[in-house]
Amino acid sequence: MLAEYFPVLLFLVVAAVIGIALIVLGNLLGPRRPEAEKASPYECGFEAFEDTRMRFDVRYYLIAILFIIFDLEIAFVFPWATVFGKLGLLGLVEMGLFLALLVLGFVYVWKKGALEWE
Repeated sequence: MLAEYFPVLLFLVVAAVIGIALIVLGNLLGPRRPEAEKASPYECGFEAFEDTRMRFDVRYYLIAILFIIFDLEIAFVFPWATVFGKLGLLGLVEMGLFLALLVLGFVYVWKKGALEWE
């Protein structure tokens, strides 16, 4: 049984050897010309003007989490659409309920003001 997994093990070993060899060769043969300008921190093409440990507003994270939630919920629509013909009326009703709950959640978040960015 283990003989069946030998090609997979061989593939992983070869991939690891090639990856490590490329990293080592890059470090050995790559140019090293350190300059103060290359080592200086920059942000969006200009010098940083604030401390890097500044606090972010919680709303930033809230918007990010809401985006991920709604994005993942919409991702459930694509598999449903591929098998829509086989599901029939029950599948249509279930997806309608799912989308209604999604819209209800969106309206709730909107009314709470979570999408406002002052």
